[in-house]
Formats: sequence, structure tokens, C-alpha cells
Amino acid sequence: MASNPEERFDWEAAEADLNRPTDAAGTHFDVALDEAPQPGGALVDVPPSGSDGRRPIVPTSLRGWGNLRASVRYAAGLTAYRAGYHALRSPWYAVQAGFWSSIGLFRLLGRQLRWWWLSEQYGLRQAAADAKDAHLWLKLHREVKATRAWRGTVLAAELATLGIGGPVLWPLAPWWAKTAAAVVGVSYLAHIGRPADRRIISPATVAGRFRRVNPDIILRAYYAAGLGHPDRPNQQITFGSTMARDASGTGSQVLIDLPFNGKTWEDVLKAKPAIAAGMDVSVNQVFVTRDPSSHRRHLLFVADRDPLAVAAGKTPLLDGKVRDIWTEAPFGLDERGRKVNLALMWISVLIGAQPRKGKTFATRLLALFAALDPYVTLLVADGKMSADWDKFRLVAHRYVCGAVPNSRDNDPIPHLLDMLREIKQHIEQVNDFLAKLPTSECPEGKITRELSRKYPQLRVWLLVMEEFQTYFETDDQDVNKEIAGLLSFIMAVGPSAGVIILSSSQKPSGVGAGDVARLFNRYRDNHGVRFALKCGNRVVSEAILGGDAYAEGFDASTLPNGVPYRGVGILYGASDDTATVRTYLADHTDAEKILTAARKHRERAGTLTGDAAGETVAREVRDVLADVRAVFHPGEPGLHWTTIAARMAEQMPEHYADLTADAASALLREHVPSVSVKVRGTVNRGARVKDLNDAITRRKSA
Repeated sequence: MASNPEERFDWEAAEADLNRPTDAAGTHFDVALDEAPQPGGALVDVPPSGSDGRRPIVPTSLRGWGNLRASVRYAAGLTAYRAGYHALRSPWYAVQAGFWSSIGLFRLLGRQLRWWWLSEQYGLRQAAADAKDAHLWLKLHREVKATRAWRGTVLAAELATLGIGGPVLWPLAPWWAKTAAAVVGVSYLAHIGRPADRRIISPATVAGRFRRVNPDIILRAYYAAGLGHPDRPNQQITFGSTMARDASGTGSQVLIDLPFNGKTWEDVLKAKPAIAAGMDVSVNQVFVTRDPSSHRRHLLFVADRDPLAVAAGKTPLLDGKVRDIWTEAPFGLDERGRKVNLALMWISVLIGAQPRKGKTFATRLLALFAALDPYVTLLVADGKMSADWDKFRLVAHRYVCGAVPNSRDNDPIPHLLDMLREIKQHIEQVNDFLAKLPTSECPEGKITRELSRKYPQLRVWLLVMEEFQTYFETDDQDVNKEIAGLLSFIMAVGPSAGVIILSSSQKPSGVGAGDVARLFNRYRDNHGVRFALKCGNRVVSEAILGGDAYAEGFDASTLPNGVPYRGVGILYGASDDTATVRTYLADHTDAEKILTAARKHRERAGTLTGDAAGETVAREVRDVLADVRAVFHPGEPGLHWTTIAARMAEQMPEHYADLTADAASALLREHVPSVSVKVRGTVNRGARVKDLNDAITRRKSA
């Protein structure tokens, strides 16, 4: 079938038009590019409508009881604020109104007289006189006399009404009518009397002002940054969408298509400071996001003001209400003021930064959310031994403080080992228990919210490892290996068994050597979600966020520095949208208030366990020295740690069923030295009977 000639497309003519040099002087990019945007890319902001393009009849703010209640609360709060603002200034408003109303009275009289005298006709009569047109002048004169007579009668009636009717009606009118008449009269006269630029009532709220960014400014910035050229063929920057305000109303955004000259997304990242300078804004106001449809296309968002310098405010957890770990935890606000929530189930979170940039506060914020769920078992290991986590003793099933012996916890390393072994045992028990459940109750073979509430052994556990690198660098290399191995096991298997891991570090690389270094890197790299606050350099940022994040343009070392930017970081891996987040604030006092409420919730639910419930760790109940001494046979001066561990596991399985040689050495490290022992011709590390007897004697005499 022959095609219609009118429907044919002239590709040669189109190609010639594309290759024709552009007349930059005769082109206005603002009009041309906005009216005919280049195809490709995605919507800048999804409009508030359904798939059929229809906007909802009932606004979102009024749909549902929750939205309606929030909207009414906001409107009532704003109204109350405005009422209080104006009530305080009402005396000054009255003084101004009285002053300007007196001036307005004379201006009103002047207007009335000008209206009566018809002074605007004077120019017409003067023109007729200048033209020596007597007939027209007489006609205008008769007309002005008649008009003045009529208007004079009207004014006389007005004066008579006010002069006679006013004194008669005033005593008869009720007080509210007098008040209303006085307010209306004075307000009207003050409106007439005041200058146009002098408002009597100042606004209680002021709309923000910002620099208008248009396509011409953006093109100027991109060309100045060397990403294209306005006059060379095929070197023009084009737009993939029209420029518009974003949905939050905090800035402008548009899709940018780089020219086909080899420029890529990486070039945009390098040129970001130059783009900001070309638009005459701060680099903190410019955000670029790679578009998945093309490596030369990206979304440019220009904020009205520096959004990262505006604090997110106090955490909503301060209400102390019960939370649910199966829902999202409030974390902060992104660069556009949108709430950022984080789903903690099935993930592990790594948080890193320089000291005093908000790392501990961000980690503690997520732990506080979990603490408000009474069915979450909390385990905290604070490697830096600070007061930031001390109040978690109110709810923590296990709490370890520091990495060196201290007066409060004695030697924390054995405590940590016991805690990690307990977590490992819990993971194994959970997997065994789930395997035994019928498919009707557990069809997918994993924990659900209902199962975690029904069976205590399926509770969600949350492990906090604050400055976890300190536990890879203890003085005992055997202990380092065991800790590293346990943490790697928990990281690999824990999330599927309902164990959530929150890890924080200011030293995310270069820790340990050999197997310890390998296990450290494995533990660090297997975190599913990363949050990096201000870092010292790109290498540290890459260690926290990962190499893929840096390739996508996310570098925490480029985050702004200073007090206003504490708590600002890059959240990577939580969703497809990598946001720059301003975390909520919960200081030490706030944390204590939240944890006090969390303890009450657990007491009511009967879920307070472990150290918080006053339980004694099994290691403290058993007599480790006596147990080890008991496994020595008569005549044996010393034994290797492997032999000691095997005999203890065989003779006392209720306490030492999973004991290893490294664990046995760690249990006795604070009592007896680990020395070289020769047994049947084989020399290895172990313990001597003499050292055990001396330790027991010292303890009795203490």
C-alpha cells in the first residue's frame, strides 16, 4: 500500500536544520526551550493526580482522619500564633489608626469638595477658550453649573443626615453597633489617610524570598563550567523537561541533557562548584541526581536557600509512645524538607564520620526507636566508653562498656564475648525453631510480626556496636580473631534471623592484620545501609559508603563543615533515592526521657530481661577458675587451651558446650597468664596448675 505523501517526513531537511549553526544572538532560550522541551527523561515531580490525570476531588490534606486532624491542628496553631502576635501589638495599631484617621478625615473632605466642584472639567473649558469656541465653552459652563447644583444638594443632604440623624440615632443604638460603626469609620479613614507604603497592621508571617533561577541562568552556568558551548554545532545544553518548582516548594528543578560531545555524569560532578558559581548560589544549594535513562542526563535541583543549614529539629520520639520495629523509624529530613524514615528490619546499618559530627547521635536515634518497642531485645557494646549510651542500661538485655578493664565492668572483653556467643546461639535457635514450625503458620520460613509477638524465642534483637573497630584491636590477637569471627557470623546470618545491627566507627579502614583485617573488611562491607556524615577525605567516605556510591557521585568529604551542619550526612542503600539527610536531634536529656518511657513499656509488657532486669550473666555465676582447675588430672603441671576447652565442654556442657580454645583463654585472661606449655612433647599456648592455684589463693585472701 502506498503511503500518503503528506505524511512523509523529510529526514534530509531535518538533518540540515540540526546541523545549521545557531544564531545565539537571536535565540531566547527561556521561551524556546520551555515551549518545546527535548524528549526523554522522566517527570520532574509526579503531579498530585491519578494515572488517569485526574486530580483528587478531596485534597490530600483533608483525606482521612489522620490528615484532617493534622491539617486542623496546623491551621489552629497558625491562627493562634497570628492572634497572639496582633493582640500584643493592638495598642500600637490603635495609636496609628487614630493618627492616620485624622489625616484621612481631611483627605475625605478634600475629595468631597473636588467631587462637588467638578474641578476636572476645568481643562476642557480652558481648551475651548483657547480655541475661541464660545459655543462649546457656554455648553460646558451650563453643564458644570447644573452638576455643581445637583452635587451640592447631595452634599447638603449628606451633612444634614450626619448632623441631625447622627445625634438622634447615637443614643438609641446598642453598644455593639456603636463599636462596629466606630471601628469601621476609623479603619476607613485611616486607610485613606495613611501613605501607600505605610501599613498599620504588620503581617505575622512573611513569605520567603529567593533568587529566581531561569533556563538562561542555567545555560550560562553550564557553559561557563565547560560542559557545552552555545555557538558550536551539537554543543548546546538541552532540557529534558520544563523548569518548575518542586513539590515541596523549596526550590526549582529541571532535567538537563548534556550535548553529544562525550561529556558524562562524572563531568557534572566535577563541575558542580562551577555550576553553583555560574548561578550565583552556594554549592550547598545545588543538587544533581543521575537519571537512569541516560548517562548524559541528570536532574538539577536548586534550593532557594541552603537547606542543610536548617536543623531538622527534635526527634518525634520524645512523645514516649510505643513504637513498632516492623514500621519505619523517623530519621530526619532530606534536602527538600521531606521526612526520611528508615525500615530497620532485615538490614544492618553502618554509620561513620569524623569525631563530633553527629555519628553517635545518629546511631542512638535509631536505637531509641527500637527501645520504644517493648518486644525488641537490645544489646549494646560501647567501644569508646562514653556517657552517650549509659542510660541504655535501663532497657538493654546486655550492656558492654569500653574495651579495657574499668572499675564499673571490670574487664569488658569477656562480657562482649559472652554477648556475641549468646547472639550466635540465639540465631541458631531461631533457625531451628522456624524449621520446625508448620507451613500453615510460617509459610515463608522467616520471622513475621505475628510470630515475634507470639513466641518469645522469635523476638527481634538489635545489636549496637559503637566504635566497633576497638574490638578488633585488643591486646590479645586470639580474642581479636574470635570477636571478628563472631561478628562476621552475626553479620552474615543475623538479619535473616531478625537480628538488626547498628555499627558506628570513625576508623572504617586499616584495622587489624591478616585474618582479623579480612574479617573486619567483611563485616564493614556487608552492611546493607550506609550513613556517612562529614568525613576527612574521599578514602574514608568511600570506606563507609562503598566504591559504588563514590562512582555515583556521593562523597561525604564534600559535605559542608561547621556547627550548623552537624548531623548532616548521606544515606546510601536505604532506597533508590540517595538523600542528604539532616537527622533529628535527641540529646542526652532527651535520650534519658525516651529510655525511661521505654523501660515502663517493657515493665508493663513483661519483656524486661537480662542486665536491665537484674539478671546475672552466667559467666559471673559460675566459678571459672574452679571449673578450669577441676579439669586438670593429678600430676598434670599444665594443659593446652584446646585440651582445657574440650574437657570443660565435655564435663560441664550446661556452661561450656560451645567453648573454644580462644574463648577459654579469654575467660582466664584477667586471672592467669597464657604461657607456652609442653605436653607429651608438643609445645603450645595453655595454662599451668601453679598459676591457677596462685590465682585461687589470691582471690580468697582478697
